[in-house]
Amino acid sequence: MPRFFINYVPEEQVVIAGEDARHIARSLRMQSGESLILCDSIGTDYNGRIESVADDRIVVRVLNFCKSVAEPGVRVTVYQGLPKADKMDSIVQKSVETGTVGIVPVITARCVSRPDEKTAAKKIIRWQKIAQEAAKQSGRGIIPQVAPLTDFRQAVKQAAQAGEIILFFEGGGQSISKLANGETRELAIFIGPEGGFEQSEVDFAVENGAAVGTLGTRILRTETAPIAALSAIMLATGNM
Repeated sequence: MPRFFINYVPEEQVVIAGEDARHIARSLRMQSGESLILCDSIGTDYNGRIESVADDRIVVRVLNFCKSVAEPGVRVTVYQGLPKADKMDSIVQKSVETGTVGIVPVITARCVSRPDEKTAAKKIIRWQKIAQEAAKQSGRGIIPQVAPLTDFRQAVKQAAQAGEIILFFEGGGQSISKLANGETRELAIFIGPEGGFEQSEVDFAVENGAAVGTLGTRILRTETAPIAALSAIMLATGNM
């Protein structure tokens, strides 16, 4: 069923305008009487029926609501070492599909890509749009937010204030089954760019409360690692 995000708690009748309205009318060619889902972006789904259709204005009658079943019980934020080229596009998309609540692009010692402030701002806008589309496609109850580009040390301190941290290191560490379980509720995971983390970065993270994790004996690409980590965490915490 088509799904659309709104930034407020709806009343009995909702008016959808702008790009979403045009998409409903022109691309989906939906008609009065058809059903769709509205989500308030904070985890509640509203089942609705279209009452009228115009190119730029769709009127929807809200029938009932329920908590989104797609949101996992563990909140995982991905702190991703900024990769080269357009790899971040895929990382954002697949991380949202797999269940992250947020993505923080991080500049680490081995990052080759180091965009200036203006370029970084444009990239964040693009990645946020990708996150929104992925949230719609995968039936999420929220739109995970892509944060501004952040320095590694600042990112570690930020994550340490929120909860537990796992930094995944190709040099070895503990398995996810030992670091996450059904009691885990808030978790930050750090993934290195091409080339991984320097030992000094690992040491700094550990000094700030991080656990060092491993994704096995195989070396994964930077765009593969966050998806593997998220999938394993969702399984370990009973969310898959």
